[in-house]
Amino acid sequence: MDVGSLTDQQVQSFRLQLLSWFQQNARDLPWRHTRDPYRIWVSEVMLQQTRVATVIARYLEFTRKFPSLVSLALAREDEVLALWSGLGYYKRARMLHSSAQLLVNEHGGSLPKSSVDLRRLPGVGDYTAAAIASIAHGEPAAVVDGNVERVVVRLFGLGTPTSRLSATRLREAAARLLDPAHPGAFNQAMMELGATLCLPRLPLCSTCPVLDFCETRGEHQARPRKQMASRKVNYALFRRPVEGGGKPAGKQVEVLLVKRPASASQMPGMWELPLLPPGEETGREPALRIRHAITNTNYYVAVFTQETRSHPIEADESVERDWVPDHKLNEIALTGLARKILMRLDVLAKPRQVRQGKALPGAESEFD
Repeated sequence: MDVGSLTDQQVQSFRLQLLSWFQQNARDLPWRHTRDPYRIWVSEVMLQQTRVATVIARYLEFTRKFPSLVSLALAREDEVLALWSGLGYYKRARMLHSSAQLLVNEHGGSLPKSSVDLRRLPGVGDYTAAAIASIAHGEPAAVVDGNVERVVVRLFGLGTPTSRLSATRLREAAARLLDPAHPGAFNQAMMELGATLCLPRLPLCSTCPVLDFCETRGEHQARPRKQMASRKVNYALFRRPVEGGGKPAGKQVEVLLVKRPASASQMPGMWELPLLPPGEETGREPALRIRHAITNTNYYVAVFTQETRSHPIEADESVERDWVPDHKLNEIALTGLARKILMRLDVLAKPRQVRQGKALPGAESEFD
């Protein structure tokens, strides 16, 4: 079936069924309680290539610290990166920060309203621009992310095992389905469908609200995923007790961190644990073993801990390092791996869990 073969009546029926399902089944997510363009922008950038469960706590902390575009623009980059820690792809945070500064300095501190103008901002592509414009301002601009692409491909039987659907054809199909009366809710419904029912593997077709319109009705053929590379790495967690700092004697500790150089290809300027010198792991059992994926590499990590009152590693003037009090670790721009290690070893407090369920009282609805 081709998208052009749908009648207007079929398209209208598709919209009604999808939106009705979304109203009753939408996950309770904090960015769905607002039409503030700034907060929608933050959420959409965070959600790029990052799981919703990971984003929730970081979004709440980020918008609590930077409740407005102006407050973000006035912040230091290291403050922004500290609150982005754990989300990965840190270029997103830097682009968000630089765009906020640009908007304050040259555009009166407000986000543009149209998707065309939004795309002129650094780091804002078609997807983000359409999401902000449709949800915040009701512009009939279709969003096409990975979830929407999968829904469209399956609906119209357009998937092939060797190639991806052209971006133009995807946008045309998504635009044909879009409800111009409720574009923000419709876009969110399409993304929600892909994220919760129309899954990459074993889609839940029996509960799909638009199954009658689907050509594929199940998994579609897709290109095989690129095999991940593997790498083993050993880190050292050096801690030393200190007095004071608002804690009882002997309860406060400092952790040794090193800063990635500005020239690093990944995560420049971020803080991490020092690497364990080669050979020092011999005959020792690590305090922690974890796996951590970064882009196309799986890192198999062993962490060795040591209490010390002296500087444990020979000084290297080319590497910036510092002892950081444990209660200040959340204020540091940590790499995601360093944050994960410190939380697993109970050095860094885990973020508060946020309840998800039905819409909270006072949540705004596009249908109100």
